[in-house]
Amino acid sequence: MNWYTLLVLAVGAERVAELVVARRNARWSRARGAVESGRGHYPVMVVLHTGLLAGSLLEVWALGRPFHPWLGWPLLAVVVAAQGLRWWCVRTLGPRWNTRVFVVPGLPLVSGGPYRWLRHPNYVAVVAEGLALPLLHGAWLTAALFTLVNAALLTVRIRCEEAALESALESAHGPAYDPALGVPPAAATGPARARR
Repeated sequence: MNWYTLLVLAVGAERVAELVVARRNARWSRARGAVESGRGHYPVMVVLHTGLLAGSLLEVWALGRPFHPWLGWPLLAVVVAAQGLRWWCVRTLGPRWNTRVFVVPGLPLVSGGPYRWLRHPNYVAVVAEGLALPLLHGAWLTAALFTLVNAALLTVRIRCEEAALESALESAHGPAYDPALGVPPAAATGPARARR
């Protein structure tokens, strides 16, 4: 087993850790009256992320993709930075972070950590990792396919999260609520907006 296989397995273990945290946080959210949105796209997300890991290994093994140090080492740094950003999001959101989309009525938006600068920082980590992990060992087909499918999926996912947040705001403040007025809103949970 070479170092790249170990790296991909380590990222897979990180995904399992995410699911454990997400399951615990889902119980926390549901206990506070959370409503889940976007169940239909969630299985696609699971398959896509599993496919990223499997595709990265299979393409390298089956097609003999070489490791080019001039590209691979900087991309390894991107993979590590993406993990750091992801877990910064998890830590910042605390029990409101999830791989699913939940709305917990009455919670304020989180505006600290990476949410101070980015609206969806967790997805920045996903995009960076989805390119860097396969490309660091030359698996450009996997990187391209993941990026294309992930772009479509993130379009659906972000719309789902924004709609869930808007629904929470309207429930808390009425349909005429204008976020520009600065009224403290309710919040949705999920990796991107719990700022949710």
